[in-house]
Amino acid sequence: MNYLGMPMGMWALFGKSFERNLITDFGLDADTAKRTAAKAKRRYKTILAALPEFEKADRFKMNIVNCALLSAFVLNMPQRPDVKRLTEYYAHSMMTPPMKWFCRQSGKNKFTDRDIASLKSTEALRAADRNPYSWNMELYPYSDGSGYEARFTACGICALMGDLGLYDLVPAMCRLDYTMSEASGASDFVREYTIASGGPYCDCGYKKRKKL
Repeated sequence: MNYLGMPMGMWALFGKSFERNLITDFGLDADTAKRTAAKAKRRYKTILAALPEFEKADRFKMNIVNCALLSAFVLNMPQRPDVKRLTEYYAHSMMTPPMKWFCRQSGKNKFTDRDIASLKSTEALRAADRNPYSWNMELYPYSDGSGYEARFTACGICALMGDLGLYDLVPAMCRLDYTMSEASGASDFVREYTIASGGPYCDCGYKKRKKL
């Protein structure tokens, strides 16, 4: 995968946030945080270079780029974090003001015909059949019209973090689904299974929020 373009943009958007939170969440001093970030950037480029290019219609390229970014920092931290601390660090680092704005804008499109059409296209694409670092998804609208479930039977994050020896830390990324749904203001997120915890699939359920 080429670093130029969206991957470079994601580093520009979030690199400093990940660096700052090494100080606030892990207690590193500023110099150590800066050195860690510099090493992480080099590792980030190395991880991306080993990945295949995603198909143009694949909506999950950003997900794998975020995974590469977090993994690069973890692999260069002075101490390997546990899941709980990494979950907090990842949420703090990702949920910047621009990201919260993005979530709110996405929320305005949630459950619209355009949203459903996009999900159906993703379901039909089955990108993970050709790219092990992408996702396969099935769409299950709720029978009562209250929302839908996006069910994933292949997960690129599990594949990449498994390759990097970080599989046990995948749940730190999974938890952001709840945070982003909350920030959207449009849906409540529900889940029963994740592949990372041994489940048969990852279920991402989105329930329409009742307007007050």
